[in-house]
Amino acid sequence: MSKTTKPWIKSEQKLGFQAARLSLLFGAVGTMCGVLQAGAAARLLAALLHVQRAGLSAWVSALVFILAVLARAWIQLRNERGNFELGAAARRRLRGKVLSALLALGPAGLRGRHSAELAATAVDRVEAMEGFHARWVPATGLAVMGPAIIGLVALIADWRSGVILIIAGLFVPFAMAVAGIGAGIAAKKQFVAMTRLQVRFLDRIRGISTIVLSGRAEEEAQALGKAAGELRERTMRVLRVAFLSSTALDLAAATALVLIVIRFTPVLHGAHELAPTALFLVLLVPEFFAPLRGFAAVYGDRMAVEAVAEELAALPEAPAAVPAADIRAVAAHGVTLAFDQVTFGWNESRPVLDKLSFKVGRGEMLLLTGASGTGKSTIVDLILGFLEPRDGRITINGAAVDDLVPAARTRMVGWIGQKPVIFAGTIEDNIRFANPAAGGDEVKTAIRNAHLEELIASLPQGIKTPLGEGGFGVSGGQAQRIAIARAFLKDAPLLLLDEPTSHLDPAVERDILESLKHLAAGRTVILATHSTQAMDFAKTIGAKRVDLDALRYASWRGVMA
Repeated sequence: MSKTTKPWIKSEQKLGFQAARLSLLFGAVGTMCGVLQAGAAARLLAALLHVQRAGLSAWVSALVFILAVLARAWIQLRNERGNFELGAAARRRLRGKVLSALLALGPAGLRGRHSAELAATAVDRVEAMEGFHARWVPATGLAVMGPAIIGLVALIADWRSGVILIIAGLFVPFAMAVAGIGAGIAAKKQFVAMTRLQVRFLDRIRGISTIVLSGRAEEEAQALGKAAGELRERTMRVLRVAFLSSTALDLAAATALVLIVIRFTPVLHGAHELAPTALFLVLLVPEFFAPLRGFAAVYGDRMAVEAVAEELAALPEAPAAVPAADIRAVAAHGVTLAFDQVTFGWNESRPVLDKLSFKVGRGEMLLLTGASGTGKSTIVDLILGFLEPRDGRITINGAAVDDLVPAARTRMVGWIGQKPVIFAGTIEDNIRFANPAAGGDEVKTAIRNAHLEELIASLPQGIKTPLGEGGFGVSGGQAQRIAIARAFLKDAPLLLLDEPTSHLDPAVERDILESLKHLAAGRTVILATHSTQAMDFAKTIGAKRVDLDALRYASWRGVMA
């Protein structure tokens, strides 16, 4: 366990015990009801076995027994529901924290992390914490309070039997700690195997058409089967270690029961005044070990936490919310964007951008041209903060983008890419995504400016028409118009257009460019494209141009020289 993991687990444990105080109180009351139940049952058995005369006390014992059973049943039901809510609340808190951290890191901070790995962190690792808060924390508290209450009662009834119970109870956590070392290692390996399977499976699903066309379906199926087999083996090892702790508990319980029975054998063989006490202590043995048995049953949840805590503890804290006034003040007087000797590359030997410099002011457009792979989208990603330059500075209104409040930079930038992201939801939901607080008139204006009125009017449910994930239900051009309406609604002063008309037929492209012309008015615009129509559109409004092909050729020529 690393140094960062221990404090994180302790903080989660502290939060868990604070939230479970009421549950622990009811658990202690339930234990006392168990003691009453055992005492009443002992007196009834003594009467039935004729080791004690039956009388009014037997009827009182029966009534106490029934009331104790009903009370314990209600307490158990209440605690089951309450503990479920504890786990659900912990999951909501942790998943919100994970998602906030991932969003705060952004694409730049998550570069190199597989999406399946991130999904496993947000889903599987958070789910693994549910047992810790819903089961392990209440069981841990009860495993201390329950045996302590029953052990004290046993000491009062017969100190020798009480000592036997306490010694046997102390053996259980010792044996479980020894087994827990192996369980923690096995659980960690299980999560590693699960992540490997998720990464491989997601990759193969994404490339299923390529796999089928390449005739590799059988080999990939075997590889997935091998990864699934590894996960199965790791899971069985976790269960095998868990059974060891359960065996230790059963051994301790059986030993305590045998020793107490041996102690009271003469008493139990005939009528004796200590017979009810002997029966009471015998019945207390399962009650004494019941909380420890519950603790052993959920001990694996604690080991699972150690397996996932390292990754959850490493997530950064989400940034504090920025006041809306501070966000608006950054872009109050338009935007001037500048690149100053910016260099970026995926490796040291071949930079994608080499000492690139340009400046574009308010109301101006910069046209980025060049073949695929020359760095057009890379420039857009650098402005968005998804990538960081190796050298040079990127400034907005003279301030380095790294020095800007992330929320302020997000507020001042609008983006339309090659394939807009359309979420599962209504058309209105997708447009409002850019500005959820926008009024109805603002949404209508954005729809009108994006030329979406005709499409919406033709749909039976209009703006409330539901769309599928990824834009299922609309064409590429219609999805692009939704993205344009989204950009109109956001009303950002800096507009980034990354191949906004790619994969569209010429007629639709002309209509989209006309909407973009209206959208670009008065804004600072970066247009990355290799479309002839888009280039002609940029020229008509006097756009500056950066030819990345020419810059790369000049760079190569300098290297050759």
